[in-house]
Amino acid sequence: MPFWGLQKQLGIDVDTFLLRQSMPQPHGQAAVCHAFEREWVECGHGLGQTRARRECQLEYEDFMECMQRTKLTQRLRTILEQRDRMIKQGKYTPPEHHMGKEEPRP
Repeated sequence: MPFWGLQKQLGIDVDTFLLRQSMPQPHGQAAVCHAFEREWVECGHGLGQTRARRECQLEYEDFMECMQRTKLTQRLRTILEQRDRMIKQGKYTPPEHHMGKEEPRP
């Protein structure tokens, strides 16, 4: 525990992104990534930082993926690039409602 609460005095909070899943949530529902965070904390509890990084790497990666969605965005980017390539080659024509050419609604 630091002698002075420097983060609190400066009005910044560096570790909020790791703790926001454990905070009380509105309407009493668990946060989206709460289960992944719980697995990561339970795995690393009592191991120490160095050993926990080595032994709980999978749990930590799952938790970070749930929080930041990096693998999901990379996959979506690859799918969109492939779609654009297929459109350019003439192998795929997107539906009209994807191109903004749908019929006007009454």
